[in-house]
Amino acid sequence: MVAVLGETTGHLALINLRNRMKNDPEGYTILTERPRIRLSTLDLTKMASLPDGSFGREYLRFLEDNHVTPDTRADVKFVDNEELAYVMQRYREVHDLLHTLLGMPTNMLGEVAVKWFEAAQMGLPMCALGAVLGPLRLNASRLQSLFTSLGPWALQNGRHARCVLSIFYERRWDQRLEDLRQELNIEPPPLILSATNKMST
Repeated sequence: MVAVLGETTGHLALINLRNRMKNDPEGYTILTERPRIRLSTLDLTKMASLPDGSFGREYLRFLEDNHVTPDTRADVKFVDNEELAYVMQRYREVHDLLHTLLGMPTNMLGEVAVKWFEAAQMGLPMCALGAVLGPLRLNASRLQSLFTSLGPWALQNGRHARCVLSIFYERRWDQRLEDLRQELNIEPPPLILSATNKMST
């Protein structure tokens, strides 16, 4: 249902994202080659051999720690324009990479923080809806963390970061995560969240 809503309400935002990608050399290459992020396209053995702190190793660690897989992302069905459909697909498949870039687990607070970043960065209605409704599922202490720390950080980074759909992540696995964050103008999170919902500063 959420996926269908995203596909049927995001036409103008998808056009804007497509244009931003076209105006970026790396983004243009992605639109031309249309890579997919699936288990069938990932060399997990090679990623596991990468040093700690590399983007590929930390992404694999995220998948393992949170028990998720890129194959859970549904294929786009309701976007008629083929190129815009790919932009939506790329957004879905990049979502877990954003968790790694932002240092956010898949618990509710982490998901809401990522949605706030996505809403500010991409303008997709489904991201804005998730950013508005997600906090309703947080308890008081996590709401405070969201509104006083993680939320402002996510919005600021979403507005100021380079277009995250314009990065050919598949060619960046061996890059240091911190270097990639700096390249994208993404600041480290103000709170460290673990997959078990614990928080620290």
